[in-house]
Amino acid sequence: MIAAQAKLVYQLNKYYTERCQARKAAIAKTIREVCKVVSDVLKEVEVQEPRFISSLSEIDARYEGLEVISPTEFEVVLYLNQMGVFNFVDDGSLPGCAVLKLSDGRKRSMSLWVEFITASGYLSARKIRSRFQTLVAQAVDKCSYRDVVKMIADTSEVKLRIRERYVVQITPAFKCTGIWPRSAAQWPMPHIPWPGEAENRLLMGGCRNKCLSVLKTLRDRHLELPGQPLNNYHMKTLLLYECEKHPRETDWDEACLGDRLNGILLQLISCLQCRRCPHYFLPNLDLFQGKPHSALESAAKQTWRLAREILTNPKSLDKL
Repeated sequence: MIAAQAKLVYQLNKYYTERCQARKAAIAKTIREVCKVVSDVLKEVEVQEPRFISSLSEIDARYEGLEVISPTEFEVVLYLNQMGVFNFVDDGSLPGCAVLKLSDGRKRSMSLWVEFITASGYLSARKIRSRFQTLVAQAVDKCSYRDVVKMIADTSEVKLRIRERYVVQITPAFKCTGIWPRSAAQWPMPHIPWPGEAENRLLMGGCRNKCLSVLKTLRDRHLELPGQPLNNYHMKTLLLYECEKHPRETDWDEACLGDRLNGILLQLISCLQCRRCPHYFLPNLDLFQGKPHSALESAAKQTWRLAREILTNPKSLDKL
């Protein structure tokens, strides 16, 4: 049994070195290319409308505000200045969401976003998104990369297609600093020894990040299926659940990499078969919501084939 575990860990480390590191390098190159284009577009937006200041910046070789959805899909979050006249209101009506409301109706004229405030004092996300969409469309026509970038029509979101290969969604947002939403009030569990910060901090130490890299690489190579049932965030979510099941640092020693990966793949199969994947921090939010049932079934079968192959024949990783 120990020999079999050691073989699997050896093969997984080899897979990480050969496949995962190559994936990381390729995505890093793509991110640099994509961010050049997006930065140029957002610079044009700012010229037209100074309230929409680009917050996309490179810090320690990482782009703040950029999330990798898949090797060809990205999201850039554009953080806006709220000027301190709004309060966050989280009434729990929509899991994971809150609204911005004027702290005092008399401050309406003091807000940078006065024309987007409704009669009842709320900031209208729809109006801001509509205005932003118009500005980005104009910027695309003026920017220096206009030959390789275009807006994607027929969507309420702001999405760009770059070089016919990459899709970038740009989402204007306000930072919810220091406020934990009511819809996530049950987290963290009091008896689990978690650190005080979320997501990336939770994945520090042991083989957690290595495990996530393997999961993302397997997803890109074998679970990129019609209907887009799975993305990188599903993998991160299941890894967070595995961290909660195994909170001790010894559970994340390098020698446990195979056990943790198998546990996550089996949990993924279960979620796909039940057609439900609860968000880690907002369990009322189902990450499979809106996904075609046929796509989830196909993903469950393919994940089962992958898990069985890896568990019964670690050398199969050489071909996966």
